[in-house]
Amino acid sequence: MKAARFDLVRPRDLSEALAALGATAGLVKVLAGGQSLGPMLNLRLVEPDLLVDIAGIPELRRIDREADALVFGACVTHADFEDGRAPDVGRDMLARVASGIAYRAVRNRGTIGGSLAHADPAADWVSTLSALGAEVEIASRSGRRRLTIGAFITGALATALQPGELLVAVRIPLVSAAARFGYVKHARKIGEFAHAIGAALVDPERGTARAVAGAIDAPPLVIEDALALFDRSSGLDREEAGRRLAAGGVEDAVDRHIHLEALGRALAQAFDATPPALRSAA
Repeated sequence: MKAARFDLVRPRDLSEALAALGATAGLVKVLAGGQSLGPMLNLRLVEPDLLVDIAGIPELRRIDREADALVFGACVTHADFEDGRAPDVGRDMLARVASGIAYRAVRNRGTIGGSLAHADPAADWVSTLSALGAEVEIASRSGRRRLTIGAFITGALATALQPGELLVAVRIPLVSAAARFGYVKHARKIGEFAHAIGAALVDPERGTARAVAGAIDAPPLVIEDALALFDRSSGLDREEAGRRLAAGGVEDAVDRHIHLEALGRALAQAFDATPPALRSAA
């Protein structure tokens, strides 16, 4: 199939982009890498009146370092992380996740901001950035605001973006040298959408032990007290983790088993090199 007819604008800077978003009363969609939106257009799952292509805006490709975080423009690509053009917040965390996203052709064009704005529950960045405690920066003609990932992702394929707003940056806190990250996703084959995602960050210097169950047809299930679910000697407390997954909407027993496996393996990765002091302090 082919996309329905639409108007297209390619703004040169952010102010032009924000003006374009408010230029029509019809449906406006934003195009960054186009790896999700492109197929949806061709299948006519979405039929916008106006498409705003933001890929050529330099500000959205910037990477800035703050005292305690890295700030990535929304149009930084998956390949930028994979290839090391974008710095990592810890040892092989962002690069590792990026390298497992779909296929290289997708990673070359797909963007971190586009992935979050699409809000597919099976998307790697949705779960990863929930585990890392990231925030997004949203701009409109009236100003800017910040939201945590938990506040930004409101449901499957749903976000807190309002008409006229644009996700412009992602702020990811730096972790300590002692931090460890675990990430596991289950898919039938490489490149397919995940059926279950487990992510975990354990940072003894920051006092963080956070786990995430993703790809659950809802916002990721964030578990802030991952120490209560995992012990290095005995592994995952499957009964307690199962209760939390069920409360988070994973009611089917088979689905829950798959999610427990992904979560348990991610936690095992994150706790493998973590000093016992963090666990004993819980």
